[in-house]
Amino acid sequence: VRSTDNGSSFSTVTSPTSINLRGVGFGNNTFVAVGDSGNIVRSTDNGSTFSAVTPPITNEIKGVTFGNNTFVAVGVSGKIVRSTDNGTSWDNTSSGITTPIQDVAFGNNTFVGVGSSGNIVRSTDNGTSWDNATDPNISNVIWVVGFGNNTFVAVVHGGQILRSTDNGSNFSKVVDPDSHLTGVVFGNNTFVAVGVSGLLYRSTDNGTTWDSRTSVNPLGT
Repeated sequence: VRSTDNGSSFSTVTSPTSINLRGVGFGNNTFVAVGDSGNIVRSTDNGSTFSAVTPPITNEIKGVTFGNNTFVAVGVSGKIVRSTDNGTSWDNTSSGITTPIQDVAFGNNTFVGVGSSGNIVRSTDNGTSWDNATDPNISNVIWVVGFGNNTFVAVVHGGQILRSTDNGSNFSKVVDPDSHLTGVVFGNNTFVAVGVSGLLYRSTDNGTTWDSRTSVNPLGT
């Protein structure tokens, strides 16, 4: 689905695949969506139409982001693929791990991927090579990572929130709300994290402290 009125209304778009799509990113006037069985689709007309591209893997791809004229997508078995031609063609890179990578974010010329068993990987050469970041003894799944104001923030299964202020080299646990968080995003100098049962937390000091907010949908997020 797509919206041209700031999310007030949405219209259906025809997908070139019936396979589940798990994530979408945008850059250089191109939308790229990724999903199961290595599926990658792209749109160059503001999401009106999508076409399938030939993927380099058949594994599930969970997330995709864009930075420095490069799309980077991550998935199961530690797979990472990248494209430098607006999603037209893709190649494999080595993450150095074999556990699933759930999400990826870009900031300050750095890509950061997070995933199962507390694994965090980072790249400072546009996704060509990756190394491990230092995590604060996390063993659960890190679901999502976001970036804003020179800070990476990630949320962990079980409720922990992590942050890094050195471009993803080191992460520290800043708070444990003891709630299952599943997403985080940054805008207007504010991080907002969401979770199950309508959980909402926000931070206005670059992820250092967080306060809970009341959700309009207490049944789930």
